[in-house]
Amino acid sequence: MSDKTSTPASLDHAAGNILTDRQGHPISDNQNVRTVGNRGPTTLENYHFIEKITHFDRERIPERVVHARGAGAHGVFEAYGDVGGKPISTFTRAKLFQEKGKQTPVFVRFSTVIHGGHSPETLRDPRGFAVKFYTEDGNWDLVGNNLKIFFIRDPLKFPDMVHAFKPDPLTNAQSMERFFDFISMSPESTHMITFLFSPWGIPANYRQMQGSGVNTYKWVNKEGDGVLIKYHWEPIKQGIKNLLQRDANEIQSTEFNHATLDLYLAIERGDYPEWELCVQIMNDGEHPELDFDPLDPTKLWPADQFPFLPVGKMTLNRNPDDYFAEVEQASFGTGVLVDGLDFSDDKLLQGRTFSYSDTQRHRVGSNYLQLPINAPKTRVATNQSGGQMLYHVDRSPEQNPHVNYEPSSLGGLQEAPPSGKEHEPHYDARLVRHKIDKPHDFKQAGDTYRAFEDWERDELVTNLANALVSCTEGIQNRVIRYLTEADSEYGKRVSEGISAAKQKIKASGLAETHPAIKKAEQLGHGADPY
Repeated sequence: MSDKTSTPASLDHAAGNILTDRQGHPISDNQNVRTVGNRGPTTLENYHFIEKITHFDRERIPERVVHARGAGAHGVFEAYGDVGGKPISTFTRAKLFQEKGKQTPVFVRFSTVIHGGHSPETLRDPRGFAVKFYTEDGNWDLVGNNLKIFFIRDPLKFPDMVHAFKPDPLTNAQSMERFFDFISMSPESTHMITFLFSPWGIPANYRQMQGSGVNTYKWVNKEGDGVLIKYHWEPIKQGIKNLLQRDANEIQSTEFNHATLDLYLAIERGDYPEWELCVQIMNDGEHPELDFDPLDPTKLWPADQFPFLPVGKMTLNRNPDDYFAEVEQASFGTGVLVDGLDFSDDKLLQGRTFSYSDTQRHRVGSNYLQLPINAPKTRVATNQSGGQMLYHVDRSPEQNPHVNYEPSSLGGLQEAPPSGKEHEPHYDARLVRHKIDKPHDFKQAGDTYRAFEDWERDELVTNLANALVSCTEGIQNRVIRYLTEADSEYGKRVSEGISAAKQKIKASGLAETHPAIKKAEQLGHGADPY
C-alpha cells in the first residue's frame, strides 16, 4: 500500500502544499487577524498571529530584522500650545502639548527598512522615522516612516511581506520577482509601490525627507472624548529632496554612507535640521461619507478635507556620543504612549504594538528600558525585576522593599489617581476574520499617479518596468492589471515599458533575468595570477 493511500486525507497537509502553523494546524485564513467586527479591535487570542509574529521578531540576532541600518541624533521638541486656532486641550490632555514654548527632549533614529546594517543608503526602500519623546509623564515613541502609507493593512501579512522583500533563503540575494510576487497577490500594495518606485522611494538624505506615523492614532481629552489622529513631520528650513535612480547610482558608486554622514556633519557645523509636527484630526467613527476607511494604513486622508495642523517644532542639535550605545541600542515601540494619547482600532497598529516591544526584549534584552538611551527621564517604580542584565531595581525610595506586588497594605506601590475620564469606545459586533468593508485598493493609487509631475511619472514608469522585466508573465500581468485599475494610462505605460526593457536587454545580448551578472563577466578585465 502506498504512503498516499495509507495517510488519512484529513492529515495529508503536505501533499496539497497546505499552510499550517508550527503546531501542524492548517491555516485557512492567512490574510486577516481575528477582530471585533471587520474594523477591529484585534483580540489577544489570535494564536496564529502571535506565534507567527513572535518567531519573526526573533529571526535576527543581534541586527534588527527590519530598520537595521540607521542614524540618529538628539534634539528638542517645542510645543505651540494650540491646534487649528483652538486650545490643544480641546482634543488631548497630553502634557507635552499644553503650553506654548514647552520643551521636551527627543531622540530620533532614521533608517532604511529592508536592507542590512551596512547596506548603501541609496537603495530604493521606505525610510524609518522614529522619535522618542522623554516627557514628564514618561516616554512617548512616535514610530513611523517617511512615506505616509504602507504596503498592507493586516498585521498577519507582515512577516510574509518582509520575507518576500528580504534575500532569497537559498541564494541570499534579493529578487524583484519575489518582491512583485507578493505585491501582485496583495492588491492593497498598489498605492505604496506607486510612491516607492517614484522618486519618493529614494530620499536625498534623512534631513530632507518627511516623516509620518503612518497608522491612525487617537487623542483623548480630560472628558474622555477621543478623536482620530494622523501624525506628520514636515521639514521646515531644509525642504524636501528626492533622487532619481541614475542619481542614486552615481552617489552609491563613490559613497554608500552618504545619508548618515550628511546628518552627522550638518549637526556638527551647527546647521540643525527642523521639522514641524502636524496632525490631521477626524471624528472617531466609521465615516460612511468617505470612500475609504480612516483606519486603513494604505490610504491618505485628503488634506483638503482634513488639513495639516501644526502643533510643535522639533530641532535636532546634538550628535550621539557613541553610535552603538545610542543609535544601535535605541529601542522603540508603537505601544509606548503617554496619557492623552491612545490607540485606534487600526489592525496594523495593534499588530505593530505587540511586535515592536516584543522585538526589543528579544534583541536588546528584557531590561532594555534601563539603558540610558531608552530610559525615561522621569522616575520609574515597578514591581518588575530580574531578567538578563538587570542594572538596578526600579524601586521607589518610599516603597517597602519586601513588597513587590500590588495591591498591598504593607507599603507597596500604589495606583496613580486618574488624570481624566477613561476613553471607552463601544463595540457591538461579531468576532470575525474579515477584510474591511471599503478596501478600494486602486483609487488613491490613481490619484497619486495623476498628482505627480511629469518627470515623477516618467521615473515611476521606468523604475517599475525595469523591476518587473525579470518577473514571470503572470506576475507582470497581475501588477499591470492593478496599475490599470488605478489609471489606464499608468498600466499602459508600464506595460509598454516592460516590452521596451525586454527589447533593450535582447539587443544587448545580456540575460533577461540577471543582466548585471552577464555584464560583469563581459566588462571584467583579465589578469595573470601572481
